[in-house]
Amino acid sequence: MKNKILIIIVCGILSVSFKRSSAMQIEPGRTVTAQAASSFKDSSIIYKTDNLIIQKITDHIFKHTSFLKTKDFGSVPCNGMIVINGSEAVIFDTTTDNESSGELINFLIKELKCKINAIIPTHFHEDCVGGLEDFNNYDIPAYASNKTIKQLKAEGKKFPKPLHGFNSRLVLNAGDKKIYAEYYGEGHTKDNIIGYFPQDKAMFGGCLIKESGASKGNLEDANVKEWPRTVRRLKQKYPEAEIVIPGHGKIGGVELFDYTIKLFE
Repeated sequence: MKNKILIIIVCGILSVSFKRSSAMQIEPGRTVTAQAASSFKDSSIIYKTDNLIIQKITDHIFKHTSFLKTKDFGSVPCNGMIVINGSEAVIFDTTTDNESSGELINFLIKELKCKINAIIPTHFHEDCVGGLEDFNNYDIPAYASNKTIKQLKAEGKKFPKPLHGFNSRLVLNAGDKKIYAEYYGEGHTKDNIIGYFPQDKAMFGGCLIKESGASKGNLEDANVKEWPRTVRRLKQKYPEAEIVIPGHGKIGGVELFDYTIKLFE
């Protein structure tokens, strides 16, 4: 009799555990509430549609991935980084178009209850500024290096509101924590910058940094000679970086610096 009671109790516990586990799964096209999002462990997808994927890396760091249609490389997944502290957020790179940027903005504002303090394109290519118009529509301040602003003007790209320019370094806040946008030299483009959040030792390398095993990719606007020198300077400044998000592909650590340097030497 005791054995039967024990079996019933164990089965009940397993049933509850299974239901909780199933509830954590995210179906494509669905979002989760802020409370549910906070219960995800590292590297969990908290939002997914055909246009946009948002992945939680730490309590403060999220990666957004959207998709750029290209002639030479097909549909290319493109990463950006979101830093959230308290109820404030700073985003590096828009998604690839206005539709997916609208999804990103709405998820942060409505589901995670965040105020978006800034959007920062890390260079002038479409995978960084493709959704900038939608950020303008929400009156979200946009910051870019003066080199990026110059390149955008040269490309004939115009936006409803001007971008706030900076030279080599920009410091912004999310809550009581500082977030840095910095220029270290030419590489993928003349204007490529990186983002860094010291609290989590997290860097958004953008297209300056390659994922492990990646090819050289699009070199149309690249300075191949300076690229490894730029990354060496970056590595020297941030040897303690633990999370490095490349512009395309999988997250890594400081080994992505070494891989990128070796690729272009």
